[in-house]
Order: sequence, then C-alpha cells, then structure tokens
Amino acid sequence: MTYCVAITARRGLVLASDSRTNAGVDQVSVYSKMHTLCADGERMVTLLSAGNLATTQAVLRELRHDLKDGAKRNLKTIEKLADAAEYVGEMSVAEQSKHARQSDENFKPEASFILAGQIRGQPHQIYMIYPEGNYIRPSGRDPFLQIGEAKYGKPILDRIIEPEIDLETAARCALVSMDSTMQS
Repeated sequence: MTYCVAITARRGLVLASDSRTNAGVDQVSVYSKMHTLCADGERMVTLLSAGNLATTQAVLRELRHDLKDGAKRNLKTIEKLADAAEYVGEMSVAEQSKHARQSDENFKPEASFILAGQIRGQPHQIYMIYPEGNYIRPSGRDPFLQIGEAKYGKPILDRIIEPEIDLETAARCALVSMDSTMQS
C-alpha cells in the first residue's frame, strides 16, 4: 500500500511519500517512492511513484538512461514541466504495454506518478500522471495531488490546504496526512 502527496504553495512545493512495498501478504519490503532526477541549478524535477513496482522501476531506469546518455529528449532538454509529464506518461504506457498481454487477467502492470518541480524562469508545478499516460494539474481551490492509497490522508488536506498556505503548515499537513494513511 503506497501513499504519496504533493502540495503546491505560493513559495514552493511539499512532497511526501512512504517506502512500503508488498508482493503478497508475506513479502513486505522497503523501496523509496520519491526520486529526484534533476537538480542542476537550472531545473529541479522529482518523481513520486505508486503502483506496480516493476513498472515504476523500469520507467525510472529509462528516465535515468536518457539523462545519462544525453538522449535528444530527456528531463534536461524538455522546455516545460507539462511536456515532462507527457514524456513520463509515454514511457509508462510503453512499459505497461510490454507486460499487458500476460495470461493472468489479475496481473496489472499499472503505475501512476506525480511529477513535481520547476524549470528556471517558470513557476513550480505538480502533475499527476495516470496509468493511461494522460496527466492533470491540481485545481486552483485544492492545490494538492495524491497517488496510491489516498482516501485516508485526504480529509486533513481538504480541511487545511488552500492556495495561500505557507510551506511549514503544508509540510505538517503532509505528515499528518501520511500518518493518517499509515494508521488506517
């Protein structure tokens, strides 16, 4: 059971994620769901992940390979964060399609992501990327996005998070939201 939350405040972003993974009732392990992919002074890009661990790892591997190999299209060459969200969505769909024809109809290689960051000269932003590859931004009234087991942590966010929230309060809300999810 994974839970990730991203909050956009006027002065920055707050991101929180757990590190729980399971592959059945008796195989629980730890794997970070928050990955900083670019932090070069020109841009900061972080990806939060939920869903099939093999899919999320494959998408991260491809993103890192493109960065390392200097691919024409990578997170350092993309000019807008929305284009980066589209790029991640395309990678996710491609990875899922490799495994979608499995004979077990219960197998779901789906993954969802939150892309968060800022490119110099542009506002900081967050995008939720669905398993189908499409993406959304948060509404103006509710400046947060969640992936994974979101229902237990949402009430605290609904009550307190607003567009003009300060970073300290947003961070506290993210932690209470995470704790509510873990306890439930």
